[in-house]
Amino acid sequence: MCASLLLVSVDATVLHMALPALAEDLRPTASGQLWVIAVYSLVAAPLLLAFGTLGDRYGRRRILVLGYVVFGLASLACAWAPNVAVLIAARAVLGVGGAMIMPATLSLLRQAFPDRAERQTAIGIWSGVAGSGAVLGPLLGGFLVEAFSWHAAFLINVPVMALAIPLTYWLIPESADPPDGPWDVLSAVLAALGVIGVAFAIKQTPHGGAMFVLGPVAGLLGCLLLGAFIRRQRKLAVPLLDVALFRDRAFNVAVGSVLLVLTSLVGLGLLFAQYLQLVLALQPMPAALRLMFVMVSAVIGSVVAGPLLQRFGNRLMTVAGFAVSAVALAICAVGLTATENLWLLGPVLAATGFGVSISLTAASDALLAAAPAEQAGAAAAVEETAYELGAGLGVTVLGSIATLIYTVSLPSTATQARDGLTEATTAAAGLPPEAGSHLLDVARTAFVTGLRAALVVGAVLFVLATIAAARALPTTKESLDK
Repeated sequence: MCASLLLVSVDATVLHMALPALAEDLRPTASGQLWVIAVYSLVAAPLLLAFGTLGDRYGRRRILVLGYVVFGLASLACAWAPNVAVLIAARAVLGVGGAMIMPATLSLLRQAFPDRAERQTAIGIWSGVAGSGAVLGPLLGGFLVEAFSWHAAFLINVPVMALAIPLTYWLIPESADPPDGPWDVLSAVLAALGVIGVAFAIKQTPHGGAMFVLGPVAGLLGCLLLGAFIRRQRKLAVPLLDVALFRDRAFNVAVGSVLLVLTSLVGLGLLFAQYLQLVLALQPMPAALRLMFVMVSAVIGSVVAGPLLQRFGNRLMTVAGFAVSAVALAICAVGLTATENLWLLGPVLAATGFGVSISLTAASDALLAAAPAEQAGAAAAVEETAYELGAGLGVTVLGSIATLIYTVSLPSTATQARDGLTEATTAAAGLPPEAGSHLLDVARTAFVTGLRAALVVGAVLFVLATIAAARALPTTKESLDK
C-alpha cells in the first residue's frame, strides 16, 4: 500500500523539475504547462470522497486494485502522449486513479490494525510516505530526466502498479461496511463539484487575467455547493458523510493539521526547489539531493512517531511537531542568504521534515480513531481532500507572498527581472557579462527576500496551529484499544 501511495504522492510534484524537458519536447504554451501540472490534483481532489465511500460500501481492496489498473494505464498514456492535449487528458485520468488509491490505503489501515498501538505505528509509516512523496517528486523527476527522459517520470509507475495488484490480493484482506441505505449519487455530485470549485479557485486565481475573475466565482459556487452537500447529509437517513464527525474537536484539529502541514510543505518545497536551482545555480539532481534532508528526517519521524504517540499522546506530540516546525522555519527566515550554507539549510530541512512527520501521524491517528469503522473511507477521503487543498493553498498563498515581496524588493532599474527569477536569468544571458551578473545578483537577493517572507508566514501559521492544538485537543491520552 505504501509503495503505491508513494507514487501517487510523487506524481503531484514529479513534473516540477521534469517540466523544462517536457516543454522542450511537446512545446506547450504557458497555459498548457500550468494545466499539465494542475489537472492531476484538480481531478483527484473532488473524487476522493466518492471513491472513499464506495470503498466503504463495496470493498476497499476492490477500489484500491481498480485504482492500480487506472493509474498504471494512465501512466502509460502520459509517457507516450504525442501532444499536450493528450498529456493533459491522460494526467486527468491519472488523477482518477490517484483518487481511488489514496483514501483506500488509509481506510484499510483502520481495518488491518484494529489495535490502536499497532495502528499508530502503521499510520506513522503511512504518514511518512505520504508526506515525503511531495518532496521526493522533484528529486525523482530530476534524476529520471537526467538519466533517461521525461517519459520515465511516468513509466516508473507501471511496474510498481503491475506488481501491486497480485500482492494486494495476497496480503490484504477485503473489507467493507455497507450501510442499509443506497449510495447517494446526488451527495457525491454536490461534494465533487463543491471541492473542484474551491480547488479551481485556489490553483487558478493567482494566474491573473480572466482567472482573476473566474477563480473567485468558482470558489464561491464551490462553497455554496458544499453548503448544500452538508444540508443534504443532515437530512439523509444514510448520509454519504456523517457530518457529526466535525463535532469532534480532535477530528477538526486533525483535518486542520493536515491542511496546514501540506500548505507549508508543498508551498515552501516548491520555493526551495527554485531557490536551489535559480539562486544557488545547482543542477536538478544536486538541487533535489538537498531536499533529501526533509525526506530522510520524515522517514525517521514516521518510524518513531507510533511509540511516541503511545507514550505521550496525540495532544503533546501534535503540539511538539508544530512547535519544532515553527522554530525551524523561523531560524531559516533569519539566516537564509543567496549563498549556500548547508550548516543552516540541512538542520532546518531535517527539523521541518521530522516535525511535519510527527504532526501528520498524530492527525491521521486522531482522525481514524474518531471515525466509526463504517465511515473509515469517508474519513480518509476528508483527510486526503485536505492534503490536496493544502498543497494547492501552499503554492498559491506562499508562492504569491514570495512573488509580491520579490517584485517590491527589486530596484526600479531591474525592469528585466520583474516577471520572475527565471526571466531574469534569461535576460541576463543576453546582456554584457558585468551587467548580466549585476542583474542576477539583484534578482537573486530579491528572491531570497521573498522566500524569507514566505518562511515567516509559514512559521506564524505553525505557531497559531500550536496554540490551537494545545487548547482544542484533550489533555488525557486516548485509550489504545479505540
